[in-house]
Amino acid sequence: MYEPSRHIATFNIAGFQHWDGATVIDQLKVGSPLQLVTEPDNPHDSEAVAIRWQGTKLGYVPSGENHLPSLLLHYGHAGVLECRVLKVDPSESPWKQVMVGLYLTDARDT
Repeated sequence: MYEPSRHIATFNIAGFQHWDGATVIDQLKVGSPLQLVTEPDNPHDSEAVAIRWQGTKLGYVPSGENHLPSLLLHYGHAGVLECRVLKVDPSESPWKQVMVGLYLTDARDT
């Protein structure tokens, strides 16, 4: 069976409570694509990868999960990564309100 992408990680957005996620949480839907942006000058983590939705910063890939996406993004392979919303629950604690999935896309012809 052909799979267009391969799941590599599932996590809650780190730092969600410190950024602007609360302003757009009602617009996030399961399956919504998210953008991954490196922050090499981040004073806390040189491998930091911010998660954005339509320009709004939601938080970060947790530090325990950010090595591979940071590496791929820094070396120009952003096109092989997908990040999508898996769960939205505004009633949860802020750091558990949005769960996302990280995927590698399959470049083979179908």
